[in-house]
Amino acid sequence: MFETALFYAFSAILLLAALRVITARNPVHSAMFLVLAFFTAAGIWLLLRAEFLAIALVLVYVGAVMVLFLFVVMMLDINLERLREGFWRNLPLAVVVGGILVFEMVALLARHVFEAAPAAEPGPGNSNTRQLGLLVYTHYAYAFEVSAVILLVAIIAAIALTLRRRKDRRYQNPAEQVKVRREDRVRLVSMPSERDE
Repeated sequence: MFETALFYAFSAILLLAALRVITARNPVHSAMFLVLAFFTAAGIWLLLRAEFLAIALVLVYVGAVMVLFLFVVMMLDINLERLREGFWRNLPLAVVVGGILVFEMVALLARHVFEAAPAAEPGPGNSNTRQLGLLVYTHYAYAFEVSAVILLVAIIAAIALTLRRRKDRRYQNPAEQVKVRREDRVRLVSMPSERDE
């Protein structure tokens, strides 16, 4: 009974935080609501006895990704009016994609409720982290490797897209620096010595 009440409380907070992520006018507030959504999702995973996933969510997303998001949002001068210009133009596509996602979630929950048997508790000396590791590195090893390659390609693409060649920047050419001689850089000037009289 207590776990059910916690589940509904976490779910309500998660839904409200997710709604505020996309409706908040200030991007910093959106990022902070996303942090709240991650924490409540981690709480739900703890209720499902998926401790490893909950801690990984908090450490990876809240501890690293959201710090990076906040850094980028605070350092960039974002024109919010320009970002909102394409909202109504992209709304029909967003509604279609959102409807497909809702249909998939409802179908998955209906299948889980009507067909699947409840999961058995792991025995002593056996944890969900161990079972997750066994599944990922044996049964889903190929899919895990494909996802790793996709993430690597995404990282390389993000670096390539943000790499800009500025014409007004100063740079050093090590090849030219190695070719230089002392006579090209240093000029000895002979000056007569002065005497105080």
